[in-house]
Amino acid sequence: MIVMGIDPGLATLGYGIVNYEYNHFNVIEYGAIITPSDMCLADRLREIYDEMGDLIDKYRPDAFAIEELFFNKNAKTAIVIGEARGVAIVAAAKKNVEVYEYTPLQVKQAVVGYGRAEKLQVQLMVKALLNLREVPKPDDVADALAVAICHCHSTGTYSNYNFGV
Repeated sequence: MIVMGIDPGLATLGYGIVNYEYNHFNVIEYGAIITPSDMCLADRLREIYDEMGDLIDKYRPDAFAIEELFFNKNAKTAIVIGEARGVAIVAAAKKNVEVYEYTPLQVKQAVVGYGRAEKLQVQLMVKALLNLREVPKPDDVADALAVAICHCHSTGTYSNYNFGV
């Protein structure tokens, strides 16, 4: 099963693509879609949509796992992250890829075994579970890989049951 994990963001949207078979992870690709702050919002969202579509076309994931938004005290920030998140979900839906959503608590629980784990603990477990030489940077990329791991641990094997959507 090929899983694309997403840590949504407008300035930096992290993605990680892993193949999960027989309880073994194989990292296919990871990185970030970065949109400059001097671009207008519509252009930034279009950039995310286009790049998401290109990644989905290239890697053909079986599942698209994305982190749900946590409550943010800054409403404006929460709204624009939500817009970027929505654009990413639409890109997956347009390509007929099943979309799964996980809370930050679920991701931490699946990766570290503790839902209140610190960011560094999650990053170090991502590195260990995926047998990487170093923690992926920026943090959004490690978080996206954690979301992919969460989906793999949540489903075990691919199924058509859509968790949380």
